[in-house]
Amino acid sequence: MKTRVTQIAIVSGKGGTGKTTLTASFALLGRPCVLADCDVDAADLHLLMAPTRLRTEEFRSGRKPVIDRERCTGCGRCAERCRFSALEMRNGLPAYDAFACEGCGLCARVCEAGAIEMREQRCGEWYVSETACGPMAHARLGIAEENSGKLVTTVRREAVRLAEERGLRAVLIDGPPGIGCPVISSIVGADLVVAVTEPTLSGLHDLERVAGLAARFGIRTAVCVNKFDINEEMSGRIGAYCREGAIALLGRIPYDRAVVESLARGEPVIRAAGSAAAAAVRGAWERLRAEAGWAP
Repeated sequence: MKTRVTQIAIVSGKGGTGKTTLTASFALLGRPCVLADCDVDAADLHLLMAPTRLRTEEFRSGRKPVIDRERCTGCGRCAERCRFSALEMRNGLPAYDAFACEGCGLCARVCEAGAIEMREQRCGEWYVSETACGPMAHARLGIAEENSGKLVTTVRREAVRLAEERGLRAVLIDGPPGIGCPVISSIVGADLVVAVTEPTLSGLHDLERVAGLAARFGIRTAVCVNKFDINEEMSGRIGAYCREGAIALLGRIPYDRAVVESLARGEPVIRAAGSAAAAAVRGAWERLRAEAGWAP
């Protein structure tokens, strides 16, 4: 019988709110568990978890043109029809700009000589690693590459497989910011979304968007307010929003110099003895366990 795996996605409306810091601390408090760094466009959970890489796999997605110079007649139709200026004629032959290309395939369709073929490209890598808290699935997307939603799905699928294989009960997902495709790929199928926000007007608006996205997929949302004491009036408004929407408020984490010092050492803040932020994170963790029904 398979172990039921609880999936908790930690996300935010924008970058820099502290979701990775929170994920690393929750992992230490909840170990053993599986980690999934789904912020594949700017992965940084490895900086705090010091993983030992066990396996590396290619990630291939999207198609880009490959030009057969021997068959090309130099007619220039491909360059003329490309809306993204990814092809231009140089010395009578088309020159290709990989960063400008959108992979639409029009160039191959209009090439009467059949000199252009659309081929799947290597876009990045994904990894399985070991950390002090348990296995970790993470990835690295190439510069200017797309299809990050597909790579997020690959990372999440591997994380769940690792949990089932090792009999671990929870996957902690460090998600990307925003509400776009990579975020959707991070939260769909999760048991709980933890939205990390800051006490600003834009932070409240971002929280509303994230909570709305989760609700659309029928996923419960819980909230952590980071640096709540830099604007207690706005923190109160966020608390009121949570009460009105029956959203669990897991914790209010104070501004604390110990967080900066911990990050500079490459450590989760939970290891900072005597830190007010660490104490608040521990409290948030206990409420998270109750909310998610997670008993490691």
